[in-house]
Amino acid sequence: MKKLEIIIRPGKIEAVRKAMEAAGCNGLTVIQAEGHGTQKGMTKQNQFGGGSYLMEMVPKVRIVAIVKDDYVEPIIEAIIKEARTGQHGDGKIFISDIRDSVRIRTGERGEKAI
Repeated sequence: MKKLEIIIRPGKIEAVRKAMEAAGCNGLTVIQAEGHGTQKGMTKQNQFGGGSYLMEMVPKVRIVAIVKDDYVEPIIEAIIKEARTGQHGDGKIFISDIRDSVRIRTGERGEKAI
């Protein structure tokens, strides 16, 4: 089992969620987040005509999913296909090993619990 932590642009969440489900991801958690990467934020124009300002913390969405090993690569490919714009800030995918899982309701463990 693997844990996927995906950071993407908020406007991409529905397309990415649907693509993940189509690639075999049965469940996920979505968390609203803010952050910045190497670009250190972005400059925005003031809508009231007063110049521009630096927005250091950029709105992002963090998706967390635990998936079976066989589904990792298809899910990653699906995420990249839907989330990539080619611009700074498209996001990241972090992949970690999961040793075990437990479904609280039934007590099932391992892959059965996901």
